Amino acid sequence: MSVGDPETDVIDITPDKDGGVLKQILKPGEGEATPWKGDRVFVHYVGTLAEDGSKFDSSRDRGEHFVFTLGKREVIKSWDLGVATMKKGEIARLTCKSEYAYGEKGSPPKIPPNATLVFEVELLKWEGEDISPKKDGGIMRRTIVQGEGYTTPNEGAVVDVHIIGRVNGTVFDDRELKFPLGEGMEHHIPEGLESALGHFKKGEKSTISLSPTYAYGSSGNVAIGVPPGATIEYDVEMRSFVKGKESWEMDQEEKIEQAKACKDRGTNFLKQQKYQLAAKQYKKIIDLLENDSGLDDEKNAERHTVLLAGHLNLAMAYLKLNENTLAQEHASKALEMDKKNVKAYFRRGQAYMNMGEAQLAKKDFEACLDLEQTNKAAKQQLHHCIARIKADKLKEKQIYGGMFDKFARQDRVREAEASNKDVKQGDGEWSIAEEKNDAVKSEKVC
Repeated sequence: MSVGDPETDVIDITPDKDGGVLKQILKPGEGEATPWKGDRVFVHYVGTLAEDGSKFDSSRDRGEHFVFTLGKREVIKSWDLGVATMKKGEIARLTCKSEYAYGEKGSPPKIPPNATLVFEVELLKWEGEDISPKKDGGIMRRTIVQGEGYTTPNEGAVVDVHIIGRVNGTVFDDRELKFPLGEGMEHHIPEGLESALGHFKKGEKSTISLSPTYAYGSSGNVAIGVPPGATIEYDVEMRSFVKGKESWEMDQEEKIEQAKACKDRGTNFLKQQKYQLAAKQYKKIIDLLENDSGLDDEKNAERHTVLLAGHLNLAMAYLKLNENTLAQEHASKALEMDKKNVKAYFRRGQAYMNMGEAQLAKKDFEACLDLEQTNKAAKQQLHHCIARIKADKLKEKQIYGGMFDKFARQDRVREAEASNKDVKQGDGEWSIAEEKNDAVKSEKVC
């Protein structure tokens, strides 16, 4: 397509048709797709002042493209409007009045107040919005239908969703379901999808792409048709959700009751060997109660009991997940609350053993037996500790004993070399060693 008469080819792309942003296509793009709000777009541009045509900025001159998130107010209004209408590879001229650019103040020193700007923009490509916790591209979202309002589900919110999962274009999951956020694993929802749902608004429809790390990993899920190391996609509709109460919205009694419910759910998950789900529930207990204060004696005792159980059970869950440092931390916190807690000593001892700290573990198992002399499990673990300590000492002896023997041999060699050097004669005179020997003989004679 060749550029025609500007008066017929220039279109007003502002919602109010107020002439604030005029667009002219200089080079048509490919296909029909355009970027969506939330996409990361990659562009080249040259910016000039409409008044005199002087250039004030250019990504091409810098030799690097410019990247921004569309529709998130990271750029001037005219760019959010104009780039959203472009196709891949398209080059367009955007003429932008000051109210859609830098307004009355301008952007000194290059852009004066109330300046109309002209941008030549090339849309190179776009990709979905990165909503992964680490911003590593593992969870990408492309919004098809914008949701309502500004609120999104929180942890514990009950979400009502329709999901369609695909791998390599083949559907492996198509369901409507309700579940509380934080318990997605119980409903065979991958970690990455559950994380993404926390960004949805009511009525939103989006496509979510998950890397293997946030989906089914290197093993895949052959039972449902997901091969090892596969990237998967979900079409998701957030039909509705009911937010869970935030802790700051609860009174102290509500927090305690909520914590008790979390404890019961966590215990059920623990019995089912769903340790990650159990850990989530126990962490909620700590979030709810750890910094609470001002309770009367009865309620404070109740809070203490539930919070102590939270730390103890979280230590157990972390042991099962082989997160031994975290298990040790929470067992220690339980001991800060109750210095005579046998379970806390025992679980911390297990964590220390798993961490290779047999001496520390031994102290904890001994503390268990000081408090509960008939504890068979602690006795057994103590025997393991003693055996491990003996084995470690023997190993150290073998390692360092060999080193000491080596050093001793080296010292003997050096002494022998020094002795040989001393007995040598030079220039027909006695050596120092011979002088010393003669001196000794003289003394004996005297």
